Amino acid sequence: MKIRDILDRKGRQVVTVSPERTVREAVGLLVDHDIGSLVVTNSGEVRGIVTERDALRLAARDPEGWPEISVSEVMTEELLVAVQDDQLDYIREIMTENKVRHLPIVEDGDLKGIVSIGDVVNASRRDVKAENRYLRQYIRGDVR
Repeated sequence: MKIRDILDRKGRQVVTVSPERTVREAVGLLVDHDIGSLVVTNSGEVRGIVTERDALRLAARDPEGWPEISVSEVMTEELLVAVQDDQLDYIREIMTENKVRHLPIVEDGDLKGIVSIGDVVNASRRDVKAENRYLRQYIRGDVR
């Protein structure tokens, strides 16, 4: 399975935030959309990612000032990305090795979607279920 298949199933909408917005505004977007990360963009160009963990760590370090700090000060700029034709197994490995939960899908500088570790696990689970069903049919002699 390719990442393109996951995006086709779940949708390609990505909630973004600009780097000059405050962390308070970013947290509001995370809560409003019930998501764990925002892709940071500036004039349509992907600049980084900010996650709920980033906001929590900042709040723990600076309990008074965190809400007014800009996203640019807390976001991850060295961003791991994938492309739509990447295989599910490859993406699962990248996310696991690098301990990332969200992976933007970028091609030719354009943001095409985002996948979460949950999306990857669910797609893997569906693949395994389909394979198990096929194997059971094969064993019973139901496959032609």
